[in-house]
Amino acid sequence: MAMFEREQVPNGRGLVVPDFTIITCTRNSAATLAQTLASVQQQRGVSFEHVFVDGDSTDGTLEMLRAVPGATRLITGVSGGISRAMNAGIEAATGKIVAHLHADDYYLHADVLSMVQQRIESDGSDWLFGRIVSDVDGNLIPEGFECPRYSVAALRRGNFVPHPATFVKRSVFERFGAFRTDYRYAMDYELWLRIAPSTSVAQLDQPLAAFRRHVGSASTANAQRALLEDFRARCTHSSLVHLPMDLARLAVRSYRLAMKT
Repeated sequence: MAMFEREQVPNGRGLVVPDFTIITCTRNSAATLAQTLASVQQQRGVSFEHVFVDGDSTDGTLEMLRAVPGATRLITGVSGGISRAMNAGIEAATGKIVAHLHADDYYLHADVLSMVQQRIESDGSDWLFGRIVSDVDGNLIPEGFECPRYSVAALRRGNFVPHPATFVKRSVFERFGAFRTDYRYAMDYELWLRIAPSTSVAQLDQPLAAFRRHVGSASTANAQRALLEDFRARCTHSSLVHLPMDLARLAVRSYRLAMKT
């Protein structure tokens, strides 16, 4: 059973609705967690809460989380995979805008959240995504492709929405639900496809977050399985007329992936 171990309300003023809820899922994340926490703590110009969902860490992660100042909430006892952990964070969220920033990720500068808020408010968008860079042994590497302009059709051809740089109004989760727990790798892509036809989105070309790439990360270690889940998500949210093209794309991407290994 999930447990809320701690809750703090900013400034002691009673019930406050923060601009953002940042959700960080952890499990034995002490080696990288400090940079994640610092990148959130440095955000300025907005109010935020930081919700932590921990999967039974034993390496000092919990002690680090309990020491974080400000509006925080620590959830323990969540089992059953990363989708369940992220959903537990969403359920606990009180902010107007929700973002997932895992312990392998961090924001690139102190104005990420204020930039996101200004764009969402000016456009009236339901969600927003920017770009990421890869952190490989401390070196920041730009994305190696040109991101297409957003459309539902473009999204169906492939997932170009990076989760660490994506921000979704909490009302969207209330309308469409959270992440499907029967997905292990493409749960974010399935959600984007599910909400895309009925929501408005803002697209930023600037990198907002860094994603650490290493051999132990799920997306790296299970690339072929993740590719198959992407295909499953596209089939779930498309008509039969798209199936031949989806199969062709799957074959090409599988071949390219096999050539890299």
